[in-house]
Amino acid sequence: MSGSSTAIGVFAFSCGVILLYRLAVLPAQVCQLLAIVPALLWFLPVRRLLPGSVWALVIGLALGIAWASMWASERLGHGLPEGLEGERAKVSGYICNLPSAGSFNSIRFSFCVTRWYGLSLTQEAYDSLPTTLRLAWYGQREVMLPDHRLRLEVVLKQPHGTLNPEGFRYEDWLFRKGYRATGSVRSAIPDPSVVCALECRYHRLHAQLAEWVDRQFAEARHHPLIASLLIGNRGHLSSEHWGVLKATGTIHLVAISGLHLGLVALGTGFATRRVLLAVSSTRFSERSVRVSVFSVVLVCSLLYALAAGFTVPTRRALIMVAVGSWFLLNAWQVPVWQSLVIALGLVLLFDPFAPLDQGFWLSFGAVSILMCTFAGRLGGTGWLAGLFIAQGAVFAGLWPLLELVGQGQPVAGLLANIVAIPWVSLVLMPVLLVGGIAVAVFPALVDLVIPLMDALLGVLWSFLGVVASMSWPDLHGSTFEIVAFALLVLLVVLVPIRTFRAVGIVILASWGVAASFPGKPGNPSLAQPEVRVWDVGQGLSAMLRAGDQVLLYDTGPEVKGVFSAAESVLIPNLKALGIKRINTLVISHADGDHSGGISQILEQFDVGRVVTGEPAAVRAKLEHAEAVSVLGCAGEEVLGGELLISFWRAGGRVEGNDASCVLSARQGHAAEWLFPGDISSPIEAQYLKVSRNLRAESQPRERVVIAPHHGSKTSSSSAWVEELKLDIVIYTAGYRHRYGHPHRDVTARYRSGGATAFNTACSGGLVLAVDNGAVKTTEARHSVPFWIGGPGLTRAKCEIP
Repeated sequence: MSGSSTAIGVFAFSCGVILLYRLAVLPAQVCQLLAIVPALLWFLPVRRLLPGSVWALVIGLALGIAWASMWASERLGHGLPEGLEGERAKVSGYICNLPSAGSFNSIRFSFCVTRWYGLSLTQEAYDSLPTTLRLAWYGQREVMLPDHRLRLEVVLKQPHGTLNPEGFRYEDWLFRKGYRATGSVRSAIPDPSVVCALECRYHRLHAQLAEWVDRQFAEARHHPLIASLLIGNRGHLSSEHWGVLKATGTIHLVAISGLHLGLVALGTGFATRRVLLAVSSTRFSERSVRVSVFSVVLVCSLLYALAAGFTVPTRRALIMVAVGSWFLLNAWQVPVWQSLVIALGLVLLFDPFAPLDQGFWLSFGAVSILMCTFAGRLGGTGWLAGLFIAQGAVFAGLWPLLELVGQGQPVAGLLANIVAIPWVSLVLMPVLLVGGIAVAVFPALVDLVIPLMDALLGVLWSFLGVVASMSWPDLHGSTFEIVAFALLVLLVVLVPIRTFRAVGIVILASWGVAASFPGKPGNPSLAQPEVRVWDVGQGLSAMLRAGDQVLLYDTGPEVKGVFSAAESVLIPNLKALGIKRINTLVISHADGDHSGGISQILEQFDVGRVVTGEPAAVRAKLEHAEAVSVLGCAGEEVLGGELLISFWRAGGRVEGNDASCVLSARQGHAAEWLFPGDISSPIEAQYLKVSRNLRAESQPRERVVIAPHHGSKTSSSSAWVEELKLDIVIYTAGYRHRYGHPHRDVTARYRSGGATAFNTACSGGLVLAVDNGAVKTTEARHSVPFWIGGPGLTRAKCEIP
């Protein structure tokens, strides 16, 4: 094949790998073998029937699908048997990442299993047990494990996370990382019998390096940033650090990736070339100098990648640096895009799971934008102009991609990165690397190095803190407007016509001003009302929509600084639906699994009023005393002219669960939806008594209820189930949660009453709407990728007890 055909083949291979992750069903092994057929046909006379570029396209695409399918099948072939879920098991192995502090005084770490104990399994079943576990050890105030090689007693469960159309998917992350089971540690002892092979030794050395950095730089004021930038140990970063980095769009600075390895490559390459030329300008040929420089660059980049944990972004950056250096070594006169295509193909060859990583798309997206911006320019731009052009192009070009993956593009990132990137590249990283090496060689220098590092990091952090605290406008735009904005910015950069650039800049500035001052918040209008019950784990959040009006019932759970359903589930899903205003926010009661992240919701959306069963407790949870009315649970309203909403709360001095605001929504005679919060059986009896006359006068054709208190045995009494005559019951419970919801007695009660049952732990998010006189229910699990809903996986076999 020619060079162009090879590039086409590599690009097609990459497309094949990426295409696999758009499939709902993993191709069978026979299909994987058939995908290799086009490659075999290349060696037969039939290849003359088609041009070489067409063959390259077909063969590359087929091989890409086959390659990714093979690795995905191998990963899915390992899993935890259902009988071992929730049971105590004993395993031996070694720690295969840097442990970090978690919530509730826990240590979180990855564990590579070398042996399982006490299992009566066939050899085939034993070989298919998980080899990598994601574990948490609770009750440990210090991030300290007994040894690198351990024997653990653990309680495990299959990979599982919340499942909604948008937002973070924990199961995606677990599959991408190779964790085929998660769980908690009950006990841990050193196990010297574990054979520590090459990978084990590397992880031990990396852990020792992290401990050395912590010892040497423990006194530094910015020790967390030093550990993160020097060796990629981000476990010391606090929620305050992450908040500033996120607000300024500079998280990429603390993730060892292309920027950092590129600096190492440039620095070592420049220094090596200067040394070789200084030694002798005649002893070495130009070819020898280039080979030597390439070798040193590759070795130093590899050593730095290993010191940084050899993480996925680091490996990806290492491949890109190696490909770029190779092209420079050979001084190939080929289109710059060809090197990018080859790097893309190599990344997917060595890491076929890379398309599941957002960083993969952002990395290649940023490099593509920079190549498009600067490749082919006839004249230089100057370093200052180039910096502004590069940052503006990347900001605009990545915006559509960030919107696609559910992330925002903070305007503060423009200013922050224009200053932070050159400061980190030209000043901070050289000092950190040279200072770290100097301390390793001459430990006495630590007293001189730490003040210098702290001073430089202090400048950076003070600047980022100021930028984060400033009031920046939020740019609001439709998908079409954002894409058009990105394309126009790139055209203004690329087209060397002054008039065009002037007009383009005026259009961009005008749109930016208009987008900073959006009109009155409005929502898309629905033809028919719908109810959405989000999958938020052990908690509750649901939304009612009618016309262009929205009612949100509860906001799910939150663990401060760790997890918020509002941030990871509600906000991305509401924004994906185009919702900008929540007319009524109902917080049933103030418990953390129903009222988490209220302030985040109020910051992101225009909220008309808050209705709750515990006004004082809910008002106290508002972080900034937001200007919103917090009202008691009483009265009626009409949502969108179609849903009659009624609020009720038990009388007397009740608090907590029994103070829940009970909401009913009636859609004429077609359906009624009932949201009882966490009320217990005695409060259920009160509600039934109050609403008995209404039910007798107007019985809907179908009635849907959210099971009180997630299906707890203290709720859903026999009288409640029998009198309501339910058609559908929905349990909002966490998968294998320690509370054991829903209780077997409760599920049996609803089952005997004839109600169709759904559990968000099994179904994921639910969408309910009246269709042809009946309530139609759509489960998120029916539209999931193969690594979540495939045969034998949790979602496929999840059942309500």
